Amino acid sequence: MIWNEAKECMSRDELKSLQSKRLVKLVDRVYHNVEYYRKKMQAIGLEPSDIKGVEDIVKLPFTTYEDLNAAYPYGLCAAPLSQIVRVQASSGTTGKSKVATYTRRDIEIWSECVARALTMAGVTRDDIIQVGYGYGLFTGGLGAHYGAENLGAMVIPMSTGNTKKLITMMIDCQVTAIACTPSYLLHVAEALEEQGLVDQIKLKIAICGAEPWTDNMRKQIEERLHIKAYDIYGLTEIMGPGVACDCDHHKGLHIYEDHFLPEIIDPETLKPVGDGESGELVITTLTKEGMPLLRYRTRDLTSLETGTCECGRTMARIQRFKGRSDDMLVIRGVNVFPSQVEHALLSVAGTTPNYFITVDRVDNNDTFEVAIEVEERFFSDEIRALESLRDKVASAIHQAVGIKAKVKLVEPNTLEHSQGKTKHVNDKRKLV
Repeated sequence: MIWNEAKECMSRDELKSLQSKRLVKLVDRVYHNVEYYRKKMQAIGLEPSDIKGVEDIVKLPFTTYEDLNAAYPYGLCAAPLSQIVRVQASSGTTGKSKVATYTRRDIEIWSECVARALTMAGVTRDDIIQVGYGYGLFTGGLGAHYGAENLGAMVIPMSTGNTKKLITMMIDCQVTAIACTPSYLLHVAEALEEQGLVDQIKLKIAICGAEPWTDNMRKQIEERLHIKAYDIYGLTEIMGPGVACDCDHHKGLHIYEDHFLPEIIDPETLKPVGDGESGELVITTLTKEGMPLLRYRTRDLTSLETGTCECGRTMARIQRFKGRSDDMLVIRGVNVFPSQVEHALLSVAGTTPNYFITVDRVDNNDTFEVAIEVEERFFSDEIRALESLRDKVASAIHQAVGIKAKVKLVEPNTLEHSQGKTKHVNDKRKLV
């Protein structure tokens, strides 16, 4: 099934023509409406008239999450605040959120893109879908919700945190589709198995995203719940879920190139790589009004396949992500930067800047442990003082990154020290 055949199956020549028109219009818009971008373009002697089409994309400056931090919260808005109808956000490197703003038209386009993704996964207006992503500033809940409503499906806005109620609603309301993180869906599968309820569900389809997952996890989900599972991709800065999704053939995530212009660059030289070669994914938002971004460096490492898919779609396919070009971790669907942990520790008296993060996946659930060196006196004081410090550290980390960590306090000089760049993270998850 295809939601918008005219766009999803257009020829590459038609697509290039559309992208070129939209890129020229976008560059003119941000140059005249976003001082931040105008200054960046003027600094390299670039005028809007220098951009004739997509072949000129390499002339434009990159945008990074450091730019988002510098322009926080509204410095990259290309529309007046009176036209902004929504703000969403995700975590940033300094504790400040990465804010994205949306006009009414942006919400309509977002809903269209998610409707495409849901249709790609086989969801129709006859389905009943539970949205198990978090609602609020996180884009997952509202993004999936609006897309499902646009499709005409019945939506049950479950959000997260109450698995017992989700299962009850899943059975009683005869839910046929669910949108949530893959690790949480496996948790739901375990709960259903423990209660002997798998045979009572009507579930057919799962649209999973917000965290890295493997083909093995997909197979487990499909076999244990007797359903089909699909991968959806998005970033708050770009739009949210619905930037790309995979089809029945699972040979990459179709990116909606009529709205998002993808590039693959070498993260060291920042030069484009050859067709099919691996590098960092860069996205330009061709149609976003509220906060359009030029050449946003996602930091995700992948490659693009541009041949027509067996499903009939001509949109490029993002291949399996190979990692990141920065130090960001995605844990339980939440973006976590080691620098956030470091800032949290600096706020707690008695700790040192020496810490080590260990991330693993146990029984398909992410674990998050932080070991911190603390002052020697805490190991000579009463155990109560050490426990109190551990609680303070755990609370500070939770407040900074949004998820709970297992905190381990250790004596000075216990962790590895280096004269060069100290390694602060060990991600033991097997995600390939």
